[in-house]
Amino acid sequence: MSPLLQGVLTILVGVGGCVGYFILSNLFIDKVLFRPVALDAVRVGKRRKLGLVAVVVLLVALSTAVVFALGGLLPQSVVNILVTPVASIVALAQWAGGVWGVIIVALLLAAVMVFAPWAWLPKRAVTLGENINRANMIRPWLFLFPALSALGLYLLYPVVGSFYRSLFNRSGDDFIGFGNYATMFADDGFQVALVNNFLWVLVVPAAATFLGLLVAQLTDRLVWGNIAKSLIFMPMAISFVGASLIWKFVYANNPDIGLINAIRDSFGAAPLDPLQLPFWNNFFLMFILVWIQTGFAMVILSAALRGIPEETIEAAIIDGANPFQVFFKIKVPQIMGTIVVVWTTITILVLKVFDIVYTMTGGNFGTEILPSYMMSYMFRDDGRATAVAFVIMIIVLPVMIWNIRQARAEMK
Repeated sequence: MSPLLQGVLTILVGVGGCVGYFILSNLFIDKVLFRPVALDAVRVGKRRKLGLVAVVVLLVALSTAVVFALGGLLPQSVVNILVTPVASIVALAQWAGGVWGVIIVALLLAAVMVFAPWAWLPKRAVTLGENINRANMIRPWLFLFPALSALGLYLLYPVVGSFYRSLFNRSGDDFIGFGNYATMFADDGFQVALVNNFLWVLVVPAAATFLGLLVAQLTDRLVWGNIAKSLIFMPMAISFVGASLIWKFVYANNPDIGLINAIRDSFGAAPLDPLQLPFWNNFFLMFILVWIQTGFAMVILSAALRGIPEETIEAAIIDGANPFQVFFKIKVPQIMGTIVVVWTTITILVLKVFDIVYTMTGGNFGTEILPSYMMSYMFRDDGRATAVAFVIMIIVLPVMIWNIRQARAEMK
C-alpha cells in the first residue's frame, strides 16, 4: 500500500470512527439509557433487576473462563464457581498481565457495575423532563471521553508505570520498594542537582520576567520599538542547543574567541574559563535561558500593557504621579495576572531544561541539575532514572496546580 493511500485511509478511519462514536453514543443515551418516556415504578424495578442479573451473569461467565483457562484452579462444583468469581477473575488477570492485568480487570468490572441500568435508573418513577436532564448531564462527558482516554493512555499510564518501575532494582527483577529514593537522596550528586534546580527556579523566571516587562515598557515609547522587539524576540527561534553553542564561543577561554576573556585581556587580566568557576558557572548557564525567554515574556507582557485602559493612566498623571509611580502602582497591578502566568510558564520550562547544561558542561564542574542527573543513569539503571523523573514531576506539580487555580480565579 502506498504511503499516500495509507494516510488517506488512516484519516478516513479516524474521522469516521470519531463521527460514528459520537452518533452511536448519543443514540444509546437518547434511545436506550434515557429514553424520553416516563417509566412507572414497576418497569423501573424490572430494569434494575435485569441489570443486576446481567452483572451476575458476566461475573459467572468470566469466572467460568478462568476455570477452563487455568486447569490448576478448576473448582470442584458449580457452587464454587458462583462463590469464588472474584478470586477466579483476579487469578486470570494476574496470570495474563500481572499487576496491570488485575488493575485493568478491576476497572472494567467497576465500569460495568456503574453503567449497568440498575445503577442509573432511580427507585421512583422517572418523568420525561428528568430523563432529558439526566441525559444532558452525561452528554458532556460523552464528548470528553476520547480526550480523557488519550490523556489516560499517554499521560496517566506512563506516570503510574514510571513510579512502579522506580520501585525495582537496576535490572528490574527484584522489588526494592523505596530503595532507589533512599539511595538517591543520600547521593551528593543528587543533592547538588536539587540545589542547582531550585537556584534555576529562583533566578531564571524572575530575571526573564523582569527584563521582559522592562523591555516591553521601554520599547513602547520608541519609534523603532517594533524593530527592537523583533531583535529581542529572535533568540526564541533558536533551539537550546544552538543557543548553547553560540554562548560557548562567548564563554571561550581564548581571548581571540571569547568575549569575556577578550575584555579581560584588554585590561591585562589572565584568561579564565567561566564554565569552570564554582557556583558562578551556574549563573552563566542561567543567563542563556534568560536570553532566550526574555523575548517570550516581552511579547506577552507588551500585549498586556497595551490592554490597560488609558483612563487609569491619565487619572494618575492628573493626580501628580511620576512615571515610576504610574508604572509600579498603576500598570503593574493591572497586569499582575499576566505576570504570574508568564512567571509560572517559565518556571515549568526551567524545571525541564536539559539541553543547555548537557551541551555546555555535561553536568560537570558543579552544574548538575535534575534532568542531567537523570540522564546520567538512563539506559544503565532504569530504576534510579525513573525515580529521578518522578521527583521532577512532583516538583512541577505544585506549580501547575497553582497556575491552574490562578487561571480559574481570573476567569471568575
